[in-house]
Amino acid sequence: MLDPSSSEEESDEVLEEERRDVLVAGTSPRLVLPSQGRDSREPAGRAGTARPVSPSPSVISEEREEQERQQKEEADRRIRLQLYVFTIRCIAYPFNAKQPTDMARRQQKLNKQQLQSIKERFQAFLNGETQIVADEAFYNAIRCYFEVFLTSERVARMVHCGGCSANDFREVFKKNIEKRVRSLPEIDGLSKETVLSSWLAKYDAIYRGEEDLRKQPKRMALTAVSELILSKEQLYEMFQQILGIKKFEHQLLYNACQLDNADEQAAQIRRELDGRLQLAEQIAKEKKFPKFGSKEMEVMYIEELKSSVNLLMANLESLPVSKGGPEFKLQKLKRSQNSTFLDLGDENDIQLSKSDVVLSFTLEIVIMEVQGLKSVAPNRIVYCTMEVEGGEKLQTDQAEASRPQWGTQGDFTTTHPRPVIKVKLFTESTGVLALEDKELGKVILNPTPNSGKSPELHKMIVPKNSQDSDLKIKLAVRMDKPPNMKHCGFLYVLGQKVWKRWKKRFLVLVQVSQYTFAMCSYKEKKAEPQELMQLDGYTVDYTEPQLGLQGGRVFFNAVKEGDAIVFASDDEQDRILWVQAMYRATGQSYKPVPPNQVQKSNTRGGQIEVPVSQVYAERAQKHGMEEFISADPCRFDHSILFRTLQKRTLDHRLNDSYSCLGWFSPGQVFVLDEYCARYGVRGCHRHICYLTELMDNAESGAVIDPTLLHYSFAFCASHVHGNRPDGLGTVTAQEKERFEDIKERLRLLLENQITHFRYCFPFGRPEGGLKATLSLLERVLMKDIATPVPPEEVKKVVRKCLEKAALINYTRLTEYARIEEMLNQASPEKKLEDILQLADLCIEVLQQNEEHHSEAFAWWPDLMAEHAEMFWSLFAVDLDSALGAQAQDSWESFPLFQMLNNYLRNDSHLCNGKFHKHLQETFVPLVVRYIDLMESSIAQSVHRGFEQETWQPVKSITNSLPNVPLPKVPSLTLNLPQIPTFSAPSWMASLYDSTNGSASSEDLFWKLDALQIFVYDLHWPEPEFSQHLEQRLKLMACDMIEACVKRTRIAFEAKLQKISKSADFRLPHHVCTMFNVLVDAKKQSTKLCVLNGGLEMARQSQQYHSKIDDLIEETFKEMISLLVSKFVAVLEGMLAKLSRYDEGTLFSSILSFTVKAASKYVEVPKPGMDLADTYIMFVRQNQDILREKINEELYVEKLFDQWYCSSMKSICIWLTDRLDLQLHIYQLKTLIKIVKKTYRDFRLQGVLEGTLHNKTYETIHNRLTVEETTISVSDGGGLQGITMKDSDEEEG
Repeated sequence: MLDPSSSEEESDEVLEEERRDVLVAGTSPRLVLPSQGRDSREPAGRAGTARPVSPSPSVISEEREEQERQQKEEADRRIRLQLYVFTIRCIAYPFNAKQPTDMARRQQKLNKQQLQSIKERFQAFLNGETQIVADEAFYNAIRCYFEVFLTSERVARMVHCGGCSANDFREVFKKNIEKRVRSLPEIDGLSKETVLSSWLAKYDAIYRGEEDLRKQPKRMALTAVSELILSKEQLYEMFQQILGIKKFEHQLLYNACQLDNADEQAAQIRRELDGRLQLAEQIAKEKKFPKFGSKEMEVMYIEELKSSVNLLMANLESLPVSKGGPEFKLQKLKRSQNSTFLDLGDENDIQLSKSDVVLSFTLEIVIMEVQGLKSVAPNRIVYCTMEVEGGEKLQTDQAEASRPQWGTQGDFTTTHPRPVIKVKLFTESTGVLALEDKELGKVILNPTPNSGKSPELHKMIVPKNSQDSDLKIKLAVRMDKPPNMKHCGFLYVLGQKVWKRWKKRFLVLVQVSQYTFAMCSYKEKKAEPQELMQLDGYTVDYTEPQLGLQGGRVFFNAVKEGDAIVFASDDEQDRILWVQAMYRATGQSYKPVPPNQVQKSNTRGGQIEVPVSQVYAERAQKHGMEEFISADPCRFDHSILFRTLQKRTLDHRLNDSYSCLGWFSPGQVFVLDEYCARYGVRGCHRHICYLTELMDNAESGAVIDPTLLHYSFAFCASHVHGNRPDGLGTVTAQEKERFEDIKERLRLLLENQITHFRYCFPFGRPEGGLKATLSLLERVLMKDIATPVPPEEVKKVVRKCLEKAALINYTRLTEYARIEEMLNQASPEKKLEDILQLADLCIEVLQQNEEHHSEAFAWWPDLMAEHAEMFWSLFAVDLDSALGAQAQDSWESFPLFQMLNNYLRNDSHLCNGKFHKHLQETFVPLVVRYIDLMESSIAQSVHRGFEQETWQPVKSITNSLPNVPLPKVPSLTLNLPQIPTFSAPSWMASLYDSTNGSASSEDLFWKLDALQIFVYDLHWPEPEFSQHLEQRLKLMACDMIEACVKRTRIAFEAKLQKISKSADFRLPHHVCTMFNVLVDAKKQSTKLCVLNGGLEMARQSQQYHSKIDDLIEETFKEMISLLVSKFVAVLEGMLAKLSRYDEGTLFSSILSFTVKAASKYVEVPKPGMDLADTYIMFVRQNQDILREKINEELYVEKLFDQWYCSSMKSICIWLTDRLDLQLHIYQLKTLIKIVKKTYRDFRLQGVLEGTLHNKTYETIHNRLTVEETTISVSDGGGLQGITMKDSDEEEG
């Protein structure tokens, strides 16, 4: 932030100087400060006092400092009191401004204690200590909000500065969750708007905690209602606090200024406006103009002064004539369109007619009772009538003569200031011929508005010969004053143009309008005055008794050029009231003072009753307030006074309970507007002072709305550059100079705020603040109000600010993370851990900038990119330092690259930028070195693994890599260039029940797949190097898989050679494992050996993939052929045993003879069936082993097809060799069973009919059928149920 010390000191000095000058009198010695007078007398008093011991210099210095402090406090108190007098007059009788109702409502600010409570409530929710039910997504959102926002130092600073409200907290949370909810998957029947509403409701519940919202304070504090429309009493109380006025001082001033008297306040305004006109004339006459840029503005300045006064006069004239008092409300003012009466020419331009001053009075007549009624029998009915002469007649209720009481009220309206009231008493006539009731008495009254209003007894006039000589009636007459009648009564009067005879007349002071008053004389029963005199231009004052005039005891007169009128009254108090009323009406600047001798005593020597206003004035004078009350506002420099008022008001506003951001409350705006209009404070001065105070507070750390600064600056700029909406106005040299100073200071402030945008506008608060600051900066950089600033110039300034911001943000971030000391002292591992943490913080900072501040910089996205690049360039220094401390061939830094690269590659402005390229250049050697070592290690593991391979099947893990979170290769504990042999992790055992390849092959495939996943997860941003890495890994995979296949083929052949060819041969598991290795190699080659690049790479990849596929297929064929050959060798061994039964051999003859001989004595078992059963069992069991252990169905079917065909071919060859021989019965039975069972078993294993019924099989089938028929004919015993015919009765 900017250092505010120099500006504050300068501001205080200027303000102190202004305070010394504010009460310097132009021509009146009354405005000299009393403290100065006392100080000037004190040395004389002390000079005559001898001191025995001279005080030390330090004591004298302390006394002088204490004296200066007291003088300063006294001067400040006097200024505040005088300012308060002017202010309360604006509140008491406003006629220019009104309290605005369209201002934005300000939110209650948060304090430190509330922030701590909020943190505790959210921490309680995260700890599960609340009853609020929430899902994991909401919990994560609250945790992120708590860790990132609530615990942020920037939020604590914003709360300390008073610029944060509960609404700000809620809006930040809402913005965060909107982003989160949008990323959630769609849920049927549940809209995302519903989720948002639910989350916000839960947030509100957490935020409120256990507060009882129903508990409201009985009386809201003044600061709590400051956002509302305030009454006069609330405004008085507010400005007492603002100006430091005590309650008793306010009461003294309130009474002495007669603030509750609307007439006095209107008269005060008229006197002030007249004084301002005279001041304008004096300035024009003496040519004491402010310094202007041109002479033409001097004439314009006088015109402005007069037009402003005329406007105020029009506003005052537009107000209705009102009684005022407590019922007086702030009214919406209307501008008068016809203000010819305000012209400064002849005062007699407008003449009043008698019809203009017609008044309207309300009369209330209350008849209470009649006393002394004796002439009427007690049971007779009596009643009263009342009438105002010339009006209607009213009658009371009837009453008995013994008790003539009524209490009846009659209401009348009349235009006669001196009405005649007749009240009559009647009794009902009992005579038959009587037409009217009998009148018993009457009374005639002549009330005036000054008459008493309490009930009184009046003697009634009775008819002649009436017995009721002492008849009286008790009644009350109340005659209300109309609002436009200011005073009335009987006076002796003598004038030159009117009232030319010295005579006692009933006079009424009538207010026709705010600026027009007339003194009228009335006769009884007349609505129009007999004579009238306008008071315009007259001056009223007390006078001595006039010689030669009989009547009247105390005198006063009204004088103007060419006319003089003398008035006399019989009562001193009445004279004082008349003079006060006429003093208000004339608008004269001179205030009449009653003669002292008259105030003290009257001619009788007794004390007179002094008016209440005089009592209040004397009381105020006693407390030293008279000077402030009677001070002429025209003799004060209101620009200095207003600056003090506005400064104290702003300080009060910034310290109230609302987060105002510098905006005044409606009531404060109203009072300041009224003060400026009433006392002629120039708008430019007002806004320059406002800007100064706002900037002082902003430099001190307060949160000020830049929009408010923009409004005031725009007003000043339009004024200085002559583009005001109301036309060209005068511009003083001082205003122009101050504006240039303000403009430069504001530019520095704005640049500072943009440089510290993360701390001046944390998390985008106040909303739109940064955007408004940039807009204001563009306005400030304009040369004048009409010429826009070139975009490049604004961009240049913003670029410079963001360059500084990058350094500031990174410096504060490293201080927060305490990176500097760690990087200097920590171990390499600790350095890497710290730089990883710092990288995470840097990413978080830039993401927050993007989320909360990017919209403000939307016009210059390249500048934000440059800011981020500079930010990363500072990080690069620490990054290089940390990586340089790492040991050679250390791979723990790869997660750091992944984190940074994943952020940078997804940012369109930072992808392949300076820092991104630097990051790539730093890690390219590491990646290449790592892949080189991994390739060497994998090759060695292939070589050593297959040499020591036991071919025991292991559980498969390669196919689960996409679904199981395996550790990345860089995180494995590897001893490069040698890698330990593969062993499946313990957590993999329960995932898969099926066996797969060997340990060496699984180790190979897993390493190849993990290496490719690792390189893929790097997401290398440069396409060429990324393609190079991918191509290299694919070619490596092809080479490694090729080596694996070849070694498996060699091992397979070696294993088969060691296996016997007997029927007891069962296929070993390790042979099946070899098949599975090839199956896996084929599957893995599809994933590991195919490139995803362009056409050229795809073509090259296809060549390598086709090559490895061909190799695998060829190896499969060879291995199947070798295995089938082994199976066929077993069949051939069995056929060799059957060959011993061939016809014509010695063994066949011996065997036939022996069987025939033995069959005569015992039952001989059937030869050859055990051989068939043994072979069939051999086939079936090996089929089951193949089906169970080999994982690829396709290759099992190929094996079965080839095995079946080879078996049939071997049998067919064996039979072909014996075409000329008849098969032995045992040979025939064995072959039939073998052929049929083989056919059926392979059919069950899925061998197709086309393969089963091949030509070889047909040949065998035909030969065995012929042999079966031959045996059936030649041997009566036959084949004992064994036949080539299809039958379901044969045993399996």
